[in-house]
Amino acid sequence: MEGLKHYRAWDAEQSGRTAVSPREALPEDDLVFFLVDLIPQLELSPFHRHYAGELRGQPPFDVTMMVTLLVYSYAVGVRSSRKIAAACERNLAFRAIVGDDRPDFRTISDFRKIHGEAFRPLFVEVLRVAGELGMVKLGNLSTDGTKMGANAWRHKAMSYGYMGKDIQRLEAEVDALLKRAEQVDAEQDAELGSRRGDELPDELKRRTDRLMKIRQAQARLEAEAKAKADEDQRRRDEEEAQRARAGRQRRGREPAPVDPTPEDKAQTNFTDAEAKIMKQSNKGFDYSYNAQAVVDGAEQIIVSAEVTNQANDNQQAAPLARAALANLAAAGIERPTQADGMPQPIPNTADTGYFSEQAVEELQKMGIDPHLATGRQKHNEWPQPTAAGEPAPTATVKEKMQHKLRTVAGKLCCTRRASTSSSRCLGRSNRRVVSGSFCCAAWRRSQRNGN
Repeated sequence: MEGLKHYRAWDAEQSGRTAVSPREALPEDDLVFFLVDLIPQLELSPFHRHYAGELRGQPPFDVTMMVTLLVYSYAVGVRSSRKIAAACERNLAFRAIVGDDRPDFRTISDFRKIHGEAFRPLFVEVLRVAGELGMVKLGNLSTDGTKMGANAWRHKAMSYGYMGKDIQRLEAEVDALLKRAEQVDAEQDAELGSRRGDELPDELKRRTDRLMKIRQAQARLEAEAKAKADEDQRRRDEEEAQRARAGRQRRGREPAPVDPTPEDKAQTNFTDAEAKIMKQSNKGFDYSYNAQAVVDGAEQIIVSAEVTNQANDNQQAAPLARAALANLAAAGIERPTQADGMPQPIPNTADTGYFSEQAVEELQKMGIDPHLATGRQKHNEWPQPTAAGEPAPTATVKEKMQHKLRTVAGKLCCTRRASTSSSRCLGRSNRRVVSGSFCCAAWRRSQRNGN
């Protein structure tokens, strides 16, 4: 028939019978082949240790294969055990790892639970390989974090003040149900049949379980409040001891005694007790965790990663740097040295959320050269440097940090690879100094203005 377009031949029956090899179908530089070659070279003895001396039952799946499967799954964003098992049947990259002997979702889930702690040293092993390949330069470490939503509904939470009221209400309801049960025992005897008759009524069991959960949540809040009170008291005692050594008197009124009782508005979640309410990027609030990472600037290699339930980044700079240095030492990556043989301070950039005078001091003690943004501040408000180009001797830690940011901004602008993330221009704010995506025009403008 004229006018009809001719298409390439397609035989659905033949296509369904064609054998496909992952090595032939996938690109040579695919991530899965890199991991298949890399993982067997890592130290996996913590995984093998679990099976040492266990001779009963069927042979388990190969440990190296299971580790490779989970590492690749997480690398491509597949975390559910069921989705991983389904991908092992349908996805060529996953088939390249497991072949025809595919683990089911329960096996994958159990392996993850059993070897949860063994995955921690695997991070250091990967960092060691990256160091041997020259991918960790330590020319700049960037620190940043993001809020990750917890699997906890915010309406499944309760405040400490409301808990007391709800406990009283539930106790009264439980008592009423017990009295009602005693009254109708005789009437129910004929209906019990083969049952023993000592089971709790569903309505009573439901209220009893809820009462137990509320009391457990109340105890958690009280324990958290007591720990916070102990820390506040310890800090007060240290400040008082410092004043006594210096011979100074306290100014103003004596502070109120530390109260270990939780505030009425203190909340906890019944689904995930460790998750905390945090502000989200959409300006709302939800139960989340604060995921933190320290990244080497050369090849974007993560040298430290932690998850905390503290919403504020202010207390995270020093612990993250300490963990990064520990991981680098465990991986055998040596720090650059100066001409005199001493370790060279490692630059560490971070946004204004990490800045505090205490954080700067702690980072400097660890041999870290902090470049922390200090907030939204215009360049013409920055302190003027002396003739020698250094900040004034009387400058505060914050003023010195602002001067340092100003002097290194141009170098970062011209030498660092632009970040793919959105960033504010240096001419408007130094809030996102961590990204390194600075505007050359803004830098030249600040230079002409003498800032």
